[in-house]
Amino acid sequence: MSAFPFDAVLFDCDGVLVDSEPITNRVLAEMLGELGWALTVDECMRIFTGKAVKDEATLIEARTGFRLTPQWLVGFRERRNVALERELVAIPGAATAVRALHAALEGRIACASGADRFKVELQLDKIGILDCFKGRVFSGHEMPRSKPAPDVYLAAAEALGVDPARCAVVEDTVTGASAGVAAGATVFGYSPSELGHSGPEALRAVGAAHVFTDMAQLPGLLADWRLVPA
Repeated sequence: MSAFPFDAVLFDCDGVLVDSEPITNRVLAEMLGELGWALTVDECMRIFTGKAVKDEATLIEARTGFRLTPQWLVGFRERRNVALERELVAIPGAATAVRALHAALEGRIACASGADRFKVELQLDKIGILDCFKGRVFSGHEMPRSKPAPDVYLAAAEALGVDPARCAVVEDTVTGASAGVAAGATVFGYSPSELGHSGPEALRAVGAAHVFTDMAQLPGLLADWRLVPA
């Protein structure tokens, strides 16, 4: 990968690096059930995957009559974090792909997630790749706008000192892919068959340049990509 076509690679976290969505949505479904909104985990994933819970407060209030409070959100995150610490595993091939790209780009990679920073760093540490992202973790909770707005990707590119148009973004949901496209990056959509990831057609419809199903393919896929001259 000596003539790498991108100046940086920006990764989403949930569903791209870690298989967290079934765990997080199980906890969320349990807590929404306690408020009177009965959802299966699959139903919860279809509604909330790729979105920050705090950004769905209006929907939750409409279905439960309960206005989300900071205390409820803290309780949700605490229960979620306990479950993640106990059960989380990496997306197959993700850790190896991250280390290969970290080496190829001399460290110019970042994790740009819609989740809160504590969760992102907990998850990266849990699967053993936090060192690859030291000082380069960006949370949508700390931005003016969450995904699908491009803020978190623009912040990551700026921090790395690269043009967003020279970045590859790796995403697995329509919400995240839309954010990458809005930032001007080339978006690669990860779309395995499991529930919780947007389908290939949906990712392409919002502007993903390529859709793939095996994270082990990513370093070679990016290395062989040919950017269209501006």
